[in-house]
Amino acid sequence: MKAQELLKKWKETTLAKVIARFPERKTEFKTGGNLPIPNVALPAEVDENYTSTLGMPGEYPYTRGIQPTMYRGRFWTMRQYAGFSTAKESNERYRYLLSQGTKGLSVAFDLPTQIGYDSDDKMSIGEVGKVGVAIDTLADMEVLFDQIPLDKISTSMTINAPAAVLLCMYVAVAEKQGVKAEQVNGTIQNDILKEYIARGTYIYPPKESLRIITDIFEWCGQHTPSFNTISISGYHIREAGSTAVEEVALTLANACTYVDKALEAGLDIDVFAKRLAFFFNASNDLFEEVAKFRAARRMWAKIMKEKYKAKDPKSWMLRFHTQTAGNTLTAQQIDNNIVRVTIQALSSVLGGTQSLHTNSRDEALSLPTTESVQIALRTQQIIAHESGVANTIDPLAGSFFVEQLTDDIELKANKIMQDIEDAGGVVAAINDGFVQRIIEDSAYEYQMEIERKDRVIVGVNKFVVKENKKPETMKLDPAVEKNQNAALKHIKQTRNNDRVSETLNELRTAAKGTANLMPFILAAVKEYASIGEISNVLRDEFGEFVSKSI
Repeated sequence: MKAQELLKKWKETTLAKVIARFPERKTEFKTGGNLPIPNVALPAEVDENYTSTLGMPGEYPYTRGIQPTMYRGRFWTMRQYAGFSTAKESNERYRYLLSQGTKGLSVAFDLPTQIGYDSDDKMSIGEVGKVGVAIDTLADMEVLFDQIPLDKISTSMTINAPAAVLLCMYVAVAEKQGVKAEQVNGTIQNDILKEYIARGTYIYPPKESLRIITDIFEWCGQHTPSFNTISISGYHIREAGSTAVEEVALTLANACTYVDKALEAGLDIDVFAKRLAFFFNASNDLFEEVAKFRAARRMWAKIMKEKYKAKDPKSWMLRFHTQTAGNTLTAQQIDNNIVRVTIQALSSVLGGTQSLHTNSRDEALSLPTTESVQIALRTQQIIAHESGVANTIDPLAGSFFVEQLTDDIELKANKIMQDIEDAGGVVAAINDGFVQRIIEDSAYEYQMEIERKDRVIVGVNKFVVKENKKPETMKLDPAVEKNQNAALKHIKQTRNNDRVSETLNELRTAAKGTANLMPFILAAVKEYASIGEISNVLRDEFGEFVSKSI
């Protein structure tokens, strides 16, 4: 087939439908030297293999992107992952980021919040507000989103084991703003399987955790249809030491497990699948990362259409957020990290991400300073507005090297997924330590390459300089924990404790049975029950997961 025939058909059907509703950013796209830029570039001839493996943007198998216009329509959502200390300080950072051009928020929670402990719990001592914002009750959430309109801003929350609690708090805050639940949009990470595999902020055993996740799927399908119910995360798998191929394989294997559990619960695949989102790492090998994103998109489309028989094309689309690789940042010569982050962000855009967070140069040392955060955001803005890479779709398509890498990643990732299935599936492979060993072996080999200097890390094992001046870093007020605990004590003294007890008892009864837990959690949240109180009820009924030593 002549490429012009394929292009004409695509323009008259797939593209025309979208352009009619969402015009492109410009009427005409040109290079810096005023050469015209096509919306999509094609070879002179296309055969059946081309249409089945690459296709056109916005068409199955989505190798070239899930939208017909991609960034010619609008840029990716520029997020900056932020949260520290108290809700008040984090709110100030969010409003600063929004004033600087951020289009969506990404919330970092402190460690106690991530594992369902109140700030005044003995397990929380020394950790309150350190790696994210401390959220104990709805009162903190109200402060966190003060003066931020939740019907206009998309919010991503990196929360897993207690994701149901934080989502309920978010919905309750929106309602207090006069925003209906169906109007809120954003994402909860809610990916517990990768916590067992790579990160460790789990609470309950896998069976019970998966029950909560499917309850969220069901409830959100009815009440928050614009909210992504899960962000299936390869990011932390990669940060733990996996390769790019392993990141794709383990992420999609986890995703299939969630789909299986939702189907077992009787949910409609063409309802919940459209709200599945993904979260990937962008590392330093630019071409491999671009190929990884393209392969993952194609693999997921095939899985959803061919394995699960989803009918709605939206169910086939892999929509993903990207964060640049935190594990590549170095404490030495921190300005080098700006260059690393730029390369990583570029790979994300060339690979077709839907949203992006760029790390700050000083994150190997501390939480980022305001100046560093601004540089990280400006990196995205320069790529968007000055580089030209957003003016045509999938510009590296057709490169012999990139297409070979894309095919290789798909082939090898499918092999790992089959190995996991042969091992009894993801949960069995987690309990056996199988998937953890895959990551550990790769992480060990990576470190040995650095030690042998087979892998050069600029400023660390080569091109080292003596640095006499220590960079300024962000320092948290040591009174944060004391002040947070005082605020929590006040809430517990002034709320209606009889109603809190009633809602927690109702949650306990629901947990003993099979009812959807979300309405009971929401009722408790609205009475200012704390994250620790809610999580402890479920701890009592479900138990806690204990990882096997490997």
